[in-house]
Amino acid sequence: MSNPNFSNPSENLPNSLSHLDQQGQAQMVDVSAKAQTVRSAIAIGRVRMQPQTLAAIQAGNTPKGDVLGTARIAGIMAAKQTANLIPLCHPLPIQKVEVQIMPDADLPGFQIQATVKTKAETGVEMEALTAVSVAALTLYDMAKALEKSIAIESIQLLEKTGGKSGDYCLETVS
Repeated sequence: MSNPNFSNPSENLPNSLSHLDQQGQAQMVDVSAKAQTVRSAIAIGRVRMQPQTLAAIQAGNTPKGDVLGTARIAGIMAAKQTANLIPLCHPLPIQKVEVQIMPDADLPGFQIQATVKTKAETGVEMEALTAVSVAALTLYDMAKALEKSIAIESIQLLEKTGGKSGDYCLETVS
């Protein structure tokens, strides 16, 4: 069945869309010819909340227990499950996942940072982003009894190393 938006796929699709085949259909990229190299990625995100919610979480005074410990473990588990959650991601041998959740009174809320490392044919950006996302969602779930207006914000790739496309570091705007 042809898609009218892809009348002539070879003319309409940029070469950079590696997840699309010649007919414009989604496909998993073949990385079998690529060399295994060490790759890492760091993702960041924020969870904004009322100052009293931040204080309650920091004091351990929440109805569901250890909010930060549970969110950190959830982020680690999520990084290891990324290929099961994101349809075109490759299952990767993850060698390191670190999730840090740091209080930020100026936000107010928490800064989340996930670092993922592997030696593989493809990178771990999606694993780092998934770790931050699920850690943030878990933090929300664990604290929603205290505040429903908690906001998850600005989840993005901070940096990545390794691979054909080279290193990347997010430029900060002052």
